[in-house]
Amino acid sequence: MSRNRKGLWRSALAVAAIAGFVTSAAAQMELKIMAPAGPGGGWDQTARSMQQALTQAGIAKGVQVTNVPGAGGSIGLAQLVNNSKGDANQLMVMGYVMVGSLLTNKSPVSLDQVTPIARLTAEYEAIVVPADSPIKNAQDLAAAIKADPAKVTWAGGSAGGVDHIAAALFTQAAGADPTKLNYIPFSGGGEALAAILGGKVTAGISGYGEFESQIKAGKLRLIGLTSPSRVPNIDAPTIKEQGVDLDIANWRGVVAPPGISDEQRKQLVDAMDKMSKSKEWQAILNQKGWMDSYMSGDAFAKFLQNEQARTKEVLASVGLVKS
Repeated sequence: MSRNRKGLWRSALAVAAIAGFVTSAAAQMELKIMAPAGPGGGWDQTARSMQQALTQAGIAKGVQVTNVPGAGGSIGLAQLVNNSKGDANQLMVMGYVMVGSLLTNKSPVSLDQVTPIARLTAEYEAIVVPADSPIKNAQDLAAAIKADPAKVTWAGGSAGGVDHIAAALFTQAAGADPTKLNYIPFSGGGEALAAILGGKVTAGISGYGEFESQIKAGKLRLIGLTSPSRVPNIDAPTIKEQGVDLDIANWRGVVAPPGISDEQRKQLVDAMDKMSKSKEWQAILNQKGWMDSYMSGDAFAKFLQNEQARTKEVLASVGLVKS
């Protein structure tokens, strides 16, 4: 074998060895995922689903999930920022609910301090009215709000949450003053549903899953979804296609602590990229009915900045935070 061919052969072996080492290193990852809420909720389910997909797909050797509940995720975030700085094996599940809760709770820590890794799933909001309501579509609801926003009552989740924000954005898009929004927060989905079905409010807003059975039973009318385009398997128009400019999702994602290197961040982003494409993760999405809204790295970092700015503006417009 000539000296040139030997050199090429050795180079090829070296490249193969490095590729094998990188693959092996990824598979040897020992990750910790914090759910900044109690067991059973959306963030906890996301963390445990990630644990399952990452280990079953061979992306990580081991994944440990911990729960740090309290204050809409701000206690968990404070722990991530203050106690886990530079720990490239630590991740935390978060989402749109946290964006609003950090602002309304006046949290001393913020999402500007974390390392954004990836957005994973999304659930669009559904706006419903009782089946016998004179409101038939988004234009009817917008007209009623424009005429007198205080007369249109909304039922949804906690103040400052995604339901409240979506209702404020709808009011704004309808051409009315969002400070006049008449929003009634309920601590549980069952209470809100009872108020809507009982005709005690004009409209209800929440994730589609909260209303699905009552929509299919003909007890609620689905006015539309807050998605940018029609959602597969849901026979409903979007709010946007009915002429009301509203696009908002209750998304969930994952972030890392501050102080990790660019290379460590890349390794975590690569791991999430692989997980999102794995058959194990796709099976979980189908099983749980979660929408795949994957976005990672710099694109997710920019998205997170925009969501924080938009949310602050909306919450200020309804008087929940100072601008």
